[in-house]
Amino acid sequence: MSFTAEQIVSSPELYAHLRLVRSDGIGPVSFQRLVQKLGSAIEAVAMLEAAAKKGTAKTKLAPHRALEEELEAATTLKAGYFFVGHEGYPALLSEIADAPAAFMVRGNETCLNKIAIGVVGARNCSAGGAKIVQKICRELGESNFTVVSGLARGIDTAAHAASLDTGTIACLAGGIDVIYPPENKTLYENIMETGLTVSEMAPGTKPLARHFPRRNRIISGLSKGILIVEAALRSGSLITASYAADHNRDVFAVPGSPLDPRAQGGNKLIRDGAVLVQSAEDIINEYETMPLLRSAKSPSVTKAPATRTTIPLPAQKALSTPTSDILSLLSPSPIHIDELVRLSGIQAETLLSEFTMLEISGEVMRHAGGKYSRISIKNE
Repeated sequence: MSFTAEQIVSSPELYAHLRLVRSDGIGPVSFQRLVQKLGSAIEAVAMLEAAAKKGTAKTKLAPHRALEEELEAATTLKAGYFFVGHEGYPALLSEIADAPAAFMVRGNETCLNKIAIGVVGARNCSAGGAKIVQKICRELGESNFTVVSGLARGIDTAAHAASLDTGTIACLAGGIDVIYPPENKTLYENIMETGLTVSEMAPGTKPLARHFPRRNRIISGLSKGILIVEAALRSGSLITASYAADHNRDVFAVPGSPLDPRAQGGNKLIRDGAVLVQSAEDIINEYETMPLLRSAKSPSVTKAPATRTTIPLPAQKALSTPTSDILSLLSPSPIHIDELVRLSGIQAETLLSEFTMLEISGEVMRHAGGKYSRISIKNE
């Protein structure tokens, strides 16, 4: 079950978690590194507040008033929150490297308990494309699958509409209360009756172009597999398929005529190894003997190559190196992370975690190509 606004207000850790999420400059990956390094969201907020007092912080914490207004809106909307690392967070979604640090939901949360198939495709889909999507999604729902899509025009709309009775999940690019496109208002309201809406944005956020790829990774992250129907070679649907491959999800595609540009992306995926789908049975058969959800994977740790001689700097010990020693590795001249690993003998994962914190506090600058430099600080 999700956390209510009231539970967040009464929990200092959950409140600090949400405050970090809503702060500029803190994305899902930097959030996880901060919390892992400092031990809790409360400690991460304290560090940023201390940096702000010194005038070195590059990240401005979300103001309390903004959080109060958001939580008031969440109460009015009867929306809940899921927080990564806390009870109830979807196991599949937690597997991806940039899992949302927090996301909001409205509707029937039991939809998250079933095997989910993401369905994406052309906004200007053909009548034939819409027809086969409706048939496949209706049958998936009847076989106890949850259909996940993005509430967009075309294929997304057809997928949601066909699976209303059995529960569908709509992932939104804007706030949980912002319906886009506007003509899907009735569909949105119908989804709320039996299905679920999901967003990692604050309520009231208008969907911008950069929000849609973030929305697409959630579709993939929640799903066991992704079905592509009518996608051009350069399309958001293929971006979602790419996410699915990166997330170790299954990729399915409905073939189409070589003469239709909308079929070229799906045909290419099939040629590259995606499962060819002509009916829901082609998807259902893939999971008949499989467990409900994949178990979460342990995060990989990058280590210095064993065959390479390292030259440890004084007073440095792996995984317990003080921040001051990490900072002393850097100068105003950018240096590559691999070179820092070689010179110090410290694992890359440890260095990156420290640098994320130092970058946010305004003491380190990240450059293109994996290079870092130290920022001169007054009165140092």
